[in-house]
Amino acid sequence: MKSSQLNPGENLIFLLRELYDKYGYSRYKMNKFEEYDLYAKNKDFLISDGVITFTDTNGKLMALKPDVTLSIVKNTKDSGNTVQKLYYNENVYRVSKGTSSFKEITQVGLEAIGNIDEYCIFEVISLAVKSLVCAEKNCIMEISHLGLLSDIINYAGVPKSEIKKVIHFIGEKNVHELLAFCHTLGIEKEKAEFLANTAKIYGTPGDVLPWIRENLKDIADEKNIEIFENVMTALNQEENGDVIRIDFSVVDDLRYYNGFVFKGFAEGVPTSVLSGGQYDALMKNMKRQSGAIGFAVYLDSFESTASSEYDVDVLLVYSKNADIALLKKTADEIIAKGESVLMQTEKPDGIKYKRLLIEKDGEVVCVENNA
Repeated sequence: MKSSQLNPGENLIFLLRELYDKYGYSRYKMNKFEEYDLYAKNKDFLISDGVITFTDTNGKLMALKPDVTLSIVKNTKDSGNTVQKLYYNENVYRVSKGTSSFKEITQVGLEAIGNIDEYCIFEVISLAVKSLVCAEKNCIMEISHLGLLSDIINYAGVPKSEIKKVIHFIGEKNVHELLAFCHTLGIEKEKAEFLANTAKIYGTPGDVLPWIRENLKDIADEKNIEIFENVMTALNQEENGDVIRIDFSVVDDLRYYNGFVFKGFAEGVPTSVLSGGQYDALMKNMKRQSGAIGFAVYLDSFESTASSEYDVDVLLVYSKNADIALLKKTADEIIAKGESVLMQTEKPDGIKYKRLLIEKDGEVVCVENNA
């Protein structure tokens, strides 16, 4: 149950852990350190290039973990026909978004590793949507499919050596540069325009799925279309289906990701606060046979909005000769209502509160109400 004694970030962690427990995901605990080689081999998979390193007493180069997924993959085994369902609440160490300095960042997420089927994909993305709504009611989850996008890129005839650049233009929805680049590659105008139109696709599953079925039936792998339709239809029927959008500009590195990729956005935060996807390609790079899908919620992304929160519900300023029994009774009454109270003899600088109470001559009165 949500506690009024926890700050917004702690409440969110509590709610997410409770959510994942309900769906049978097990808590995964890990060490703060990993051998640096793990991250050096997969630097492009990391959100931030920066890694804090040090030399261990045995001479090995170690790193403060900048990522959780890589460590989970390294420390779990191929699971055959079952799925390992894990969630984590860990601190990672990397350059925070919008800054140039390292930060200790609290990250919550989950991973499903093993025999990944359509239901498992649906469940993970559904939990991602629920996680996003827990964090912020006014939100949007944008979902794409790299298998379908790869089929479209191949249909257009983009050389393998230029796919990364094309994906970059699609990710930025930079249609002008995309068309110009396709022209320099000698791609047919009709195919280049089809690729550009794909980059502009954005809408609800109800709006976009018919377009996908009609326009990709002779271009994309039928299995990719079928899986995408099935999962998106099920997600659209969920309680929070109204926050889902199909957006082919949601992209990621094809060397690590395949299939579904998704990003969550919250009101008031300029960057994504959640991201995830299928990373079978990463599994293969790390000599694993299993498939995998997961996501992470970036709690540091909410720091910019957390500044608007109150530090305390009630600030009670009392005189130095105040009656202890009166102060205790007043504090107990406030706490019993589910509010927090800070007792001070002077008003602290910069504190944000809903109500200001003043004790004077044995009486407590409210002199300011910001609620």
